[in-house]
Amino acid sequence: MTNVQQDGRVALITGASRGIGATVARLLASRGMRVVVNYRSSHDQADEVVASISSAGGQAMAAPADVRDASAVHGMIEQVRAAMGEVEVLVHNALIPYAIKSFDEISADELGGKLEQEIGAAFVMTKAVVPGMTTRGYGRIVYLGTVLSERPREGMIALGTSKAALSSFARFVAQELGPRGITVNVVAPGPVGQTDISDAALDQEQRQRQAAQTALGRIASPDDVARAIAFYAGDDSEFITGTTAPVNGGLAMD
Repeated sequence: MTNVQQDGRVALITGASRGIGATVARLLASRGMRVVVNYRSSHDQADEVVASISSAGGQAMAAPADVRDASAVHGMIEQVRAAMGEVEVLVHNALIPYAIKSFDEISADELGGKLEQEIGAAFVMTKAVVPGMTTRGYGRIVYLGTVLSERPREGMIALGTSKAALSSFARFVAQELGPRGITVNVVAPGPVGQTDISDAALDQEQRQRQAAQTALGRIASPDDVARAIAFYAGDDSEFITGTTAPVNGGLAMD
């Protein structure tokens, strides 16, 4: 197993039982971090991720919690603290359900509910880990965003709007936590193959069309996104905070 000297830091990845989250968990473990695989209901899949990390020589544990539930999150953090110590790296990847509807079809409750739950979950998770990071004078927080906040597509108003709000939230948190040695960044992928979001939102023709519009000629894989997240989760990014990294192969360019 490759170890890029992360000194056994404790990394908590939300929504890590499959897709991008599972890929991130495996990658961070391969780089020497002790990984917490958070999940809400996919117990067996989370255990499989932990088993794959352990079989490769890494350290991991599964930890259930609905990231929207403050009491559940605090219980999870206590469990992690007892087993591994303070969380030093948070990758907030958990997918908050949302309606795939056009503006004409979507209701105020569907749009507002997604916004409230997206920011609420990020708030709860961040509040839970910041005290430990502050004590250590070190922290890495990475939120998962989306290119849809910059490049809208019909039917994705709830996801794109809520993730745009998350990017703004991240900048405010980054500004306040910087003096404590904590960095806060967003990784915003374009369409990603082999994920629940992709399967729900894009058929094969749409995937091909998205790939054709991308400078690199393909949509992202979970590995592409995981490597960007791993950069922000490690020490090479120590002087980068308050940014949103576009991992979209040139689909959208500033």
